[in-house]
Amino acid sequence: MPRKILYAASTMGHLNSFHLPYLERLSREGWVVHIAARDADPDAPGTAQAFDLPFEKSMFSPKNLRAVLLLIRILRQERYDAVSVHTALAAFFVRLAVMLSGLRKEILVVNTVHGYLFDQDTPPLKRTVLLWAEKLTASATDLLLTMNRQDEEIARTNRLCAGEILPTRGMGVRFDPFRPADSALRNQARRRFRLPEDAFVLLYAAEFSARKNQAELIRALPRLPERVCLLLAGRGAGLEQCRALAGRLQVSSRVVFAGFVPDVQACCWAADACVSTSRSEGLPFNLMEAMYCALPVAATRVKGHEDLIEDGKTGLLFPFGDQEQLCAKIRALLESPPLCMRLGYQARENAARYGLEQVLEENMECLNSFFCAHGLEPAPAAGRDAEQILTS
Repeated sequence: MPRKILYAASTMGHLNSFHLPYLERLSREGWVVHIAARDADPDAPGTAQAFDLPFEKSMFSPKNLRAVLLLIRILRQERYDAVSVHTALAAFFVRLAVMLSGLRKEILVVNTVHGYLFDQDTPPLKRTVLLWAEKLTASATDLLLTMNRQDEEIARTNRLCAGEILPTRGMGVRFDPFRPADSALRNQARRRFRLPEDAFVLLYAAEFSARKNQAELIRALPRLPERVCLLLAGRGAGLEQCRALAGRLQVSSRVVFAGFVPDVQACCWAADACVSTSRSEGLPFNLMEAMYCALPVAATRVKGHEDLIEDGKTGLLFPFGDQEQLCAKIRALLESPPLCMRLGYQARENAARYGLEQVLEENMECLNSFFCAHGLEPAPAAGRDAEQILTS
């Protein structure tokens, strides 16, 4: 019989952003692939069946308990050989469903950590709750894949996996639409986002949330020269609060709220530098994409960023919440075009290591070795290679 895998995340948007090549690759290697997520798309590449689950961001939402009950029924009905979980919320509730289904011994569970939402600096109560959730479901984890050094250390120190813990280079970034901008691309992108030609544009493309912390950049603007502007791409619960903050600080004319931008490379072409004031990350695509466009980066010294950026060589790092240092790093970029050029060039070289073609092969080799070691042999025909998948 063909092998069967359930591939789960909190939202279909997450699967669309990071996992479609993996769904297709698993299908071509002989797996029957089912997906589970909020707004799951049955037409996703390589997908035989999709289950729409009522996941909510709040961990204690009754809808998440309903999702667990639905998952238990699905697991008992479908009898999967393996489950691959992604995003912290889905990883907890899917593994909980595996534990409650009575099928734990029959299902191999792979948890890919896209960034624990806690670390040593997290407030004690929040850290305790989130760490408890990971410890509770550790026994339902056969393979744990991490994307940065701090998350690997957290997982090993707290024994968050019953099996093996392995580091990865993330899911891989599809870099083909990204490249450094020439003057024509730059001018076109600036006209699109209504940015002044002489502005020094800082790009931050991320969901608006407390963790991403766009408000810190807006609060910094009055302390920076007038020609410094922000290009903020994305949506989210914190968007309107940031709009209001820009109005109160009288910097609205210097902030472009671009909303969701499907071709985010255009944002990179409009920018002079990329910034991130995030509290924590897994391995952030927005920085890697900007780095591949040869943009210099200034980012908080937090997990995920530290794995991508060597301070002073491939970018600039500053302490989280330190607005003085944030402004100092931005001024350093503003005042030194040679520094921007050097950091951008070295950033592009570093980012190339995270390209989808290479990382996809590394991750699939890891998964196939794991499955083989547990008696799930590869299908007779491995299907097309990564390049064929990526260009189809």
